Amino acid sequence: MSSSPTPPLTIPLPGRVQAAPDGASGFDANTVISSSVGQQFVSQGFNFCVRYLSLQNTEQSHDLSAGEAADILNAGLALMAVQHVRFPGWSPSADLGQQDGNIAVQHATSIGLPSGMNLWCDLEGVAEGTAAQDVIDHCTSWFAAVSAAGYVPGLYVGSDAILDGQQLYDLPFEHYWQSCSRVPALPVRGYQIVQTLCPNEVNGIGIDKDATQTDGKGGQALWLAPEGS
Repeated sequence: MSSSPTPPLTIPLPGRVQAAPDGASGFDANTVISSSVGQQFVSQGFNFCVRYLSLQNTEQSHDLSAGEAADILNAGLALMAVQHVRFPGWSPSADLGQQDGNIAVQHATSIGLPSGMNLWCDLEGVAEGTAAQDVIDHCTSWFAAVSAAGYVPGLYVGSDAILDGQQLYDLPFEHYWQSCSRVPALPVRGYQIVQTLCPNEVNGIGIDKDATQTDGKGGQALWLAPEGS
């Protein structure tokens, strides 16, 4: 008699979910953050970082892993995760949004990221001429897949997102991250994270800087904070 394969053991990460306070300084990077590099950022006043989850079923070498997540937290940085976006000119749809959301959950779960924290959808580079409803359907399906798994969906708003401010606000998201590109103002709520361009490498890696703020409805980003913070 054959037996089902044993699922891989997920080791809990050394942290707890927490609302991000106003004015926390962080960065996002598409490079693996070692413990020593994380400690350098902490010594320079950084409080958190955002790292990437794959769009593919298999994580790539430069994407977030369980080991890296533990190193980041042990270095003293809080952690959030954002899923990669396709190359500019991609076409969103409800089916693709569901697929991407399920893959984001798959990777977040395998890394050991706990429920209740933000996972971010990267909305940018949408093909010119795409109907707003296609973008809305994509984002709504991604939101549903991620929230069904117990994570709290957030939306990174980048260039060529197609939607205007009201359309963004009308999405089911309650957590928004403003890119360093020119993007619409978000009525009523506003953004919880604001990104700024960082033209030079910091500690040997390319980053964009980020700062947290409480939005107009009292909402805050939800990160995985290091134990004892």
